[in-house]
Amino acid sequence: MPDADNKEVLGRIADALERLAPPAAKPADMATGAAFLWDGHGVKAIAPFDPVDIDLLTGIDQQKTRLLDNSRRHARGHGAHDVLLWGSRGMGKSALAKSVIRTLQTQGEDIALVEAPSDQLENLPELFAMLAAVRRRFVIFIDDIGFAEGSAEPRLLRSMLEGGASERPANVRLYVTSNRRHIVSRQMSEQDDPVNPRDAVDDQLALSDRFGLRLGFHAASQDDYLAIISRYAAAHDLKFEREDALLWAKQRGSRSGRVAWQYIIELAGRAGRSLA
Repeated sequence: MPDADNKEVLGRIADALERLAPPAAKPADMATGAAFLWDGHGVKAIAPFDPVDIDLLTGIDQQKTRLLDNSRRHARGHGAHDVLLWGSRGMGKSALAKSVIRTLQTQGEDIALVEAPSDQLENLPELFAMLAAVRRRFVIFIDDIGFAEGSAEPRLLRSMLEGGASERPANVRLYVTSNRRHIVSRQMSEQDDPVNPRDAVDDQLALSDRFGLRLGFHAASQDDYLAIISRYAAAHDLKFEREDALLWAKQRGSRSGRVAWQYIIELAGRAGRSLA
């Protein structure tokens, strides 16, 4: 019977396709995971969540103390600030935000990190609603934020931080990194704008004012740079020469924690070692 034969063939094709198709991804368990990634539409777990040991972050002791204290208060349901970490590239802003959360987790605090891309701010209210339904504390981490001139996103973020319809829930705090202290750059053209130029500037500066804690990260001095290398080298049992380390920074045109870590990778490679 042709119909029966066709059904059998179609059944075999369907079975084959089912075997080839990957199983549907399980939704991330927001109640237990250590860290997550929000892509603007859904959340997936970051595993393993293994940021740099906080004790290896050198030259930013005051920033470590203040961010750790604020995060611990948030984890315990006490008053805590949204945080702006601003300043020089490669000086540990992102590393510190992640390391602080991991440190608290190892100390038994129930807190998790959710990394969100800076180009998906309009979808954050959806993430807020998801996290508000979970009985634990979260830090939403937005790295290297910046806005184009004339963008509406600064006002959107301000609304989320304070007083808007999409205000972030009580169990969530925002940790944001930026190379600029005021996030939005101040254009010289603002000074020539005949329509309320001071209001335009104040509107931009009001965004950074919404962060209760603002931590500055400044370019490393030569001594700071060498201290960072010394801490990393000791942790990984590597030897280095002072002049060689300074030459490495000179060739790259900057001294920072990132450049120091790149030098450690170079040392490990020269020694035939792995840093894993």
